[in-house]
Amino acid sequence: MFRLSCLLLLLLPAALSYLSLLPTPSRVPSSSSSSTRYNTGSNLKSTVDENQQPGSTSRPKKSKSQRILESKKGLQVHVIGLSIHHADVSVREKLAIPEVEWNQAATKICESEYVSEAAVLSTCNRFEVYFSATESRPAMAAVTKFLSSHSKIPPPVLRRSLFHLSSSDCISHLFRVSGGLDSLIVGEGQILSQVRQCHLHSIEEEGRGGKVISRLLEGSVKAGKRVRSETDISKGSVSISSAAAELSEMRSMSALQLPFSEARLCVVGAGKMTRLLVTHLASRGLQRISIVNRSYARPRELAEQFPDVEFEIVLEEDMFDVIGRSDIVYTAASAAEPLISKTLLESNGLSSRPLMIVDIGVPRNVEPDSNLVPSVTCYNVDDLSAVVARNTAMRQKEMIEAQNLLEEEAQTFEMWQGSLGSVPMINQLQEKAEEYREMEVKKASKKLSSLSERELEAVERLSRGIVNKLLHGPMSHIRQSAGKLEEVKDMYGLGEEGGKGKK
Repeated sequence: MFRLSCLLLLLLPAALSYLSLLPTPSRVPSSSSSSTRYNTGSNLKSTVDENQQPGSTSRPKKSKSQRILESKKGLQVHVIGLSIHHADVSVREKLAIPEVEWNQAATKICESEYVSEAAVLSTCNRFEVYFSATESRPAMAAVTKFLSSHSKIPPPVLRRSLFHLSSSDCISHLFRVSGGLDSLIVGEGQILSQVRQCHLHSIEEEGRGGKVISRLLEGSVKAGKRVRSETDISKGSVSISSAAAELSEMRSMSALQLPFSEARLCVVGAGKMTRLLVTHLASRGLQRISIVNRSYARPRELAEQFPDVEFEIVLEEDMFDVIGRSDIVYTAASAAEPLISKTLLESNGLSSRPLMIVDIGVPRNVEPDSNLVPSVTCYNVDDLSAVVARNTAMRQKEMIEAQNLLEEEAQTFEMWQGSLGSVPMINQLQEKAEEYREMEVKKASKKLSSLSERELEAVERLSRGIVNKLLHGPMSHIRQSAGKLEEVKDMYGLGEEGGKGKK
């Protein structure tokens, strides 16, 4: 024990000598935000693990020169895709990829030397590829080429429907998608589940999310959950069709003594209102719907747009047969005369069982006297308009609050991504410190020659521990100064020949 104490006294001057080479943090000019942006409290082990990417065990290893180049340039995030806002179903269906094949598609995209990481998100309303690259133009060209090959759509034609976003715009877009602000139904929950699946696939062994894209997806899922838990963005319908779904769900138990999820649904008509209504019903998890129409063409188009919904298509002449085995009927037909009345309900034997009818047709599809049938509950457009009016103001307020939360979460990711630029410098600092340590131990080698192997190991651990303690503060400071890396590099004498720092 006495000999180890003496060794500590021998090594302490060398450690203090190294410490004297490190300037105090106050010498680095700081901006208004640099003092708090990157306070990650990193340690030696965490920095060693910085370049390890989840799910990378099966990827071809990059050369040392490639890794150095990437670390210097930094990986930027990008998205290429299309959605219901940019392209019609005829284009979206050609790009669609089943979830079980998302990783396969990402692997093919990453075969390009310009694409480092990739993840695919494909739903009925959108198709998007999130990827990271050091060179944006050739990477975007490579992804576009893959999409063209997959969809069999020539690149010039495909580009008319695609959108390209990079860096902050890409981050903001994904967080808005996850938060439900980019959905046809603002605040709907299904897209959050789909983004979560995209993240889970990206971190699988065969996934290609890597360090940056998987972290981006994880952050967006966290943001989406936060928006829905801290705001009422998912509550309150703001359209007639969404109000129809909301009202029928809300009144199902009182009117039918039946949970909405178990109700048998029928929609009369197959136009635009029906498409919007089915969108809302599908977002609530309803997967079986009967469609009554004058022809098969439009219902079949609906079936193509909603592959996850099981449709029963029935012609208009058999309408009351379908109504007779349904619990909730929505009418949205373009008809000059009402299709349902008290007389027709009674003559078709529909006066003895509970039935809810929600009329969203204009002109009305249901005669007002239908409400006189004891077992039937009817709602019309005026009832639904009251629901919409009550919810619109609330939803607008929640959208603003949700956007603020999403921007806050996006900024957190950008801070983390910005801190990655300091990793090569931290590695240089570690290498320089190790060089000093080995040099000082070597100088004391004669005085250490009488020690046993076990005692020499203790000396090694002791000296490494001193270096690690001394490095903790400087490494945290480098992360905090990610926006001024060149200044910090000069200050610590990093990158100089011979590994000797400034004095």
